[in-house]
Amino acid sequence: MKARKLPLVYPTASFAGLLFVLGTMWYAASSQNSAAVYLLLFALTAVFLVSIPHTLTNLAGVAIAPESVQPAFAGQEVSLPVEITNGSRATRHGIELALRSSREPQRIDYIPAHKAARVTLRFPARQRGEHKIGTLCLTSVYPLGFIRFLKKFTSSQTHIVYPKPAGDPQLPSSRTSTLHSRPQTEIREGDDFAGVRAYVPGESQRHIDWKAVARGQPLMAKQFAAEAEGVVNLDFSALRFADVEERLSQLALWVIEAERARRPYGLCLPGTVIPPAVGQSHFHQCLRSLSLFQVEHQQHEKEQEQEQSQQG
Repeated sequence: MKARKLPLVYPTASFAGLLFVLGTMWYAASSQNSAAVYLLLFALTAVFLVSIPHTLTNLAGVAIAPESVQPAFAGQEVSLPVEITNGSRATRHGIELALRSSREPQRIDYIPAHKAARVTLRFPARQRGEHKIGTLCLTSVYPLGFIRFLKKFTSSQTHIVYPKPAGDPQLPSSRTSTLHSRPQTEIREGDDFAGVRAYVPGESQRHIDWKAVARGQPLMAKQFAAEAEGVVNLDFSALRFADVEERLSQLALWVIEAERARRPYGLCLPGTVIPPAVGQSHFHQCLRSLSLFQVEHQQHEKEQEQEQSQQG
């Protein structure tokens, strides 16, 4: 990641307070001709001037490296781990890191020489799709907080936001994948308890083993034996929702439920067909296809138009 060439230096709100204090002291010293007030005025001014180079050099040799971002569902939070490296010979103090679009910075009190620190930036996942991280801002007001030194880093890294799971949790039968306009409320699962498994983010929380959570164990979901076996076909064109986002939300929920039940499921989108399978790789492949549906759908339509124009 590269920093922009021109770092920014600008005063903080505390700087206005400092100017007011210095102006008041100068007025008192000049009106009363007090040597003690003059001495205090010059001392405070000297301290402020000495602090300026310390602020400007506090970010020297500091670099950042964003790490990989785990996918999130729309409506959840995206977690961005960032490593901040101090390549200088001096300890750096009071460094803050934030996204340009966020007003909630993460603070690192100190980073020893030739050491690194890790912070995690969190921001809401508002819309499905592939998004760029954007600009990361590294700031410092150390040591006195009167001026702020800002360095901006541009990142081309992207992260994926899956569609928000919503709709009917009941999986479609292996014969048809048509969804009626009125959602069902019960999930197709047998009465036999088959144990617990790791909780899949985004699935219904009513399956969580809350007794185990109360004992301090990690999130686990109850697993039941499925009543109907066979491949689950998830077909975008078979859904009766007029809104595209509602269809994608329903398919995302079905992907979660099918993976939870360990039933092989396949996904059919315009221009994309994913064969039936189970497992984390297949799970994320399906959700990624749903997340990037518009882009892939537009490309498929363009290819069809080109084929028709060539045939004509």
